[in-house]
Amino acid sequence: MQIINFSEQNSLISIYIREIRDITIQNDRLRFRRNIERIGEIMAYEISKQLAYKTISVNTPLDVADANIPDEEIVIATILRAGLPFHHGMLNYFDGAENAFVSAYRKYKETGHQSFDIHIEYIASPSIEGKTLILTDPMLATGSSMDLTYRALLTKGNPSKIHIATIIASQQAIDYCKMHFPEDKTTIWAAAIDPGLNESSYIVPGIGDAGDLAYGAKV
Repeated sequence: MQIINFSEQNSLISIYIREIRDITIQNDRLRFRRNIERIGEIMAYEISKQLAYKTISVNTPLDVADANIPDEEIVIATILRAGLPFHHGMLNYFDGAENAFVSAYRKYKETGHQSFDIHIEYIASPSIEGKTLILTDPMLATGSSMDLTYRALLTKGNPSKIHIATIIASQQAIDYCKMHFPEDKTTIWAAAIDPGLNESSYIVPGIGDAGDLAYGAKV
């Protein structure tokens, strides 16, 4: 399984990661969502380099030219709600992709938020049989939500390739996904990988709650 960590080299992503982490900047919701979207756009571009391509002919006003286009059917699947700006960024570049949405959330067992189960209540997806599945979630904390989302999507078919795209991942989640996803057809893309989780399973140093930062606090 290939793990691609963008923070291992400097790029524009470094700027956007800094801004979504910085407590003096991140509370600007519009800027926060746009930074998430921009990371999704850059990551989509990088993922596109690993796709299979075919050559077609196009008619120009003067002659015929060859053009290379992706030879894979792509489905972008997103975990609601925090994943929406990230999904939008991906879709800006993979504008012909099909889309899937899954509602997965933590249901806490006590007020301290130290114990929880992952619940899935909603799924809307096309067939993913034989297609390239891009699973997007800006925060990959434990990996269990991503795994349950993937299991739910398997009711819609078996993808030929899997790309897990995230912005901030914990090392624990990376290790979890390596154990639970098919090694031969999965690639993990992370803008940054942080060392650990706190007692409430939030990524440290992380950014906080991506959904609340993007759309406002929930009750």
